[in-house]
Amino acid sequence: MIELTAAQVAAATGGRLSADPEVRVGGPVVVDSRRVAPGSLFVALPGEHVDGHDFAAGAVAAGATLVLAARELDVPCVVVDDVQTALGELARHVLATLRERGDLRVVAVTGSVGKTTTKDLLGQLLRPEGETVVPRGSFNNEIGLPLTVLEADESTRFLVLEMGASGVGHLTYLTRIAPPDVSVVLVVGSAHLGEFGGIEAVARAKSELVTGLAPGGVAVLNADDLRVAAMADVAPGEVVTFGTIPAADVRAEDLGIDRTGRASFTLRVRPGASDDATRGDGTSARVTLGLVGEHHVTNAMAAATAALRLGVALPDVAARLSDARALSPHRMQVTERPDGITVIDDSYNANPDSMRAALKALAVMAGRDRRSVAVLGEMLELGEDSRVAHDDIGRLVVRLNVKLLVVVGEGAGGIHDGATQEGSWGDETRFVPDVEAASALLRDELREGDVVLVKASNGSGLWRLGDELAAAGADAPGGDRA
Repeated sequence: MIELTAAQVAAATGGRLSADPEVRVGGPVVVDSRRVAPGSLFVALPGEHVDGHDFAAGAVAAGATLVLAARELDVPCVVVDDVQTALGELARHVLATLRERGDLRVVAVTGSVGKTTTKDLLGQLLRPEGETVVPRGSFNNEIGLPLTVLEADESTRFLVLEMGASGVGHLTYLTRIAPPDVSVVLVVGSAHLGEFGGIEAVARAKSELVTGLAPGGVAVLNADDLRVAAMADVAPGEVVTFGTIPAADVRAEDLGIDRTGRASFTLRVRPGASDDATRGDGTSARVTLGLVGEHHVTNAMAAATAALRLGVALPDVAARLSDARALSPHRMQVTERPDGITVIDDSYNANPDSMRAALKALAVMAGRDRRSVAVLGEMLELGEDSRVAHDDIGRLVVRLNVKLLVVVGEGAGGIHDGATQEGSWGDETRFVPDVEAASALLRDELREGDVVLVKASNGSGLWRLGDELAAAGADAPGGDRA
């Protein structure tokens, strides 16, 4: 973060100063006292199970020079009415200051699926151009986004932000903190339907990333998704589209998928769709992704379009996309075990759209000569559509000819029911009550040549099984993670 005095922090947050006004904050802004470094600002967030105020003294002892708090403490602090709101106000102030001082560009990504992968790709496309800040993990909410903004300093050229929402108005709040110069909308899908109340509400919420653009900003929209494409109507300025249809400004042509599940395509750019600096570099380039799954073409095209608008030359975009790798764990993370078993760990999150994409990747990678195994848990936050959505996934498993389905947990029971109703029977479909039972079953069932997909919402805990299956190969001689 840029260096601020305690007085400046108080002014930015509307807080009451209980410290020497000239105390300086120059280290990282943290909400976890274990991450304190010399000069840190410690943000004492009250939590459901722990209260950050209880750790304030320890944070100062570890090197923090100031605490943002909701009550008076026996340490240097700025006292505010609401710590979370104050954190956002501080981030808004710092970003505005940085924009006044230099040529910082903000690119934000939202969508029902693919946000984290796309922001990781953007980081790999932009870092060679200059200092780039990218969120850790899925720092995409009212706490994670301000913390990411506050990592920027005078040397930062690009600030990549992931913006998530679980209701209408959430992205309006986030874009008030960090108005994007480039807003990227991926997909309007069925994630969090239970919280939004319907697919049209999801679309309205995602469109807030477009209406929240900074003056002169550009909306980058998925032409293949009609709800996303319709957001052009509310864009305050320029719109650039990406996708596979001929009308897209930046499109993927001649798409192919190899036996490892990796896509290749021609990246074609309509004249004028890229920044002026790239127009002389040709209109097309070939890309071969290192990411597993055809659905990553959407993420790659979104990142490519944003990078082109930010001035990266087309040949560089294509080359960097081809070199890019998955950076965040439990997202189509492939482990080739020395015992001949391939593990696809996509257990970080799940909704009907991402579940279908992962199952199709499993089918492609297994082909006709390897046994496909799907270990599936619950998709959370689907509301009243949950049972039908799980049933549909079970039926898809059968239609894709997955050889063994293991359904984990009562919440995912609809997947087992759907597969059974679609015609799967006998030992082709198994239901187990928990992760431990799934682990025991797979120890007996898996054999050389199997391709195993582990997929569920993070809250189901199936990621523990993904770690276990991958470690069984990665820790042995010859183990490799792709």
